[in-house]
Parts: sequence; structure tokens; C-alpha cells
Amino acid sequence: MSRIALADAAALRPYARRTTALLLAAAAVLVALIVAAVLVARRPTVHALRLTQGDTSALVALDLSASISQETYTGISTTLTALARSRARFGLIVFSDQAYQALPPGTAAENLRPLIRYFTLPQQVRPGFLPTLPRNPWQSAFSGGTKVAAGLELAHRIAVDQRPQRPAVILVSDLADDPNDLPRLTAIGQAYRRDGIALTVVGLNPTARDEAIFRRIFGQHRFVLASNLAAASTRDVVSARFPLLLATLALLVAGTLAVVEWWSLRLDWAPGSRA
Repeated sequence: MSRIALADAAALRPYARRTTALLLAAAAVLVALIVAAVLVARRPTVHALRLTQGDTSALVALDLSASISQETYTGISTTLTALARSRARFGLIVFSDQAYQALPPGTAAENLRPLIRYFTLPQQVRPGFLPTLPRNPWQSAFSGGTKVAAGLELAHRIAVDQRPQRPAVILVSDLADDPNDLPRLTAIGQAYRRDGIALTVVGLNPTARDEAIFRRIFGQHRFVLASNLAAASTRDVVSARFPLLLATLALLVAGTLAVVEWWSLRLDWAPGSRA
């Protein structure tokens, strides 16, 4: 590139030094942003999602209908374990085509722990004999179809009667609902929105079709797969979300590159001769 002779080039040197300093600062910011983006990208794309917050009063609606298979019992065990480890308080509702209250609202989370054994496969102790799940108290009573609305309606009624400051319901189900239950389910979804009751749906290996139905009805609420429950969590579960932080860092990197490119287009000169 040819240079333009300039007699008072010395007077511009402070500006040249300022430009150099700004470019170096921009380069440092760019390197820091790239490092941060790499670190964020290496992490799993999951984020903590609180089941209970502060003085929230939560009710757990647990699906124990005939459609729940032994494979999904592991998901129930994982969910109950995560809840039992928390310092929160819960009420417990169990349902199939009917629902009843097993634990009253405000019960300490530790009281959920005795239920975990019913959904945990014992270790094999004798060769040739595969372990089986222990018989739980609801197997004979809850052998009918699944009507999720029954559990959600009872949870809604209890929440309205108790009048907690921030009511919340945690639905634990495979979401394989009776098709005839859908109008009733839609109505209870509207009631939850109307009364400001937060709902978290913990899916026990649901099919894509069943999950889509529940997302359509309860779209503004939160959905979590039991298989994604954090083993070491207390009140938290994890759920996939758009990587907003990574996208923000990428935009900042692009913006910094643009600034660096703009500042780098400077005029170059050489001292001229005096007449």
C-alpha cells in the first residue's frame, strides 16, 4: 500500500497509539469471548429448572395406572428420589382412572422416601433368578385405564382450597391418557391457567404423540423427561433449552470482530520533507 507524505505526522502519533490500544483491547475481549463460548459449548445443553421455589406449595400427582410399565418405574424412582432429597414440602396424589390424596399438602419431602422401594428393582442375589419389583399397595386398586385429568383435577381442587401463595403441581406420568379424557384434560388445563397454578410435567418415557398432545394443552408449562433428572439434584431437574448464553456469546464475538475490522482500516502515513 502506498503511503501519503504528511508533514505533521508526529502530531498524529498519540491518536495512532490510542488506536493501537483500542485494537489490543478489542483483541483481548475477542479472545475472552471465544474462550467463554468454547467452555459453554462443551457443557451439556441442559439448564437447572426449579420444581419448587421459596414458599411454593407443591402437589405431586403420580400416575400409577395399568399403562405404567416396569421400565417406567425407574423414572418414578428417580423422580421420587430427587424430590425426597429436597428440603421442600409436598402433597402426594396418586391416580389411574380415579385419584386420591396419599399425603396431605405440606408433608416433608423425606416422607416420600419410603415409597421409592416400590419402584426400585432389587439387586440380583441368586444366579438364574431375575429380581422383580416389590408389589406396591396400588397394584390391585389401580389396574384400570389412565385418566390424567382425575389426578390434575384433585390437585387443582386441593390447591384452590389451600390457597398457597404460589401453588404448583408436578405431574409424573407416561402421558398415555385415555382418548375420551382429552376434553376433560383440556378444561383442567384452562383452569390451571386461569388460577395461576404452575404445572411441571415429568414424562415417564412418553411417546412422541402423547407428549405432543400434552404440550398442546399445557404448552405454557414446563416439560421434563424423567430420564434427564439430575442424580445429584435436590429441588432441581434438568431440561433441554435453547442455548441462549452460547448464542449471545457468538453474537458478541461477531460484533467484536466487526469492531476490530472497522478500527483496523486506518490511514497509514510517512513523515514528509519540509520546504
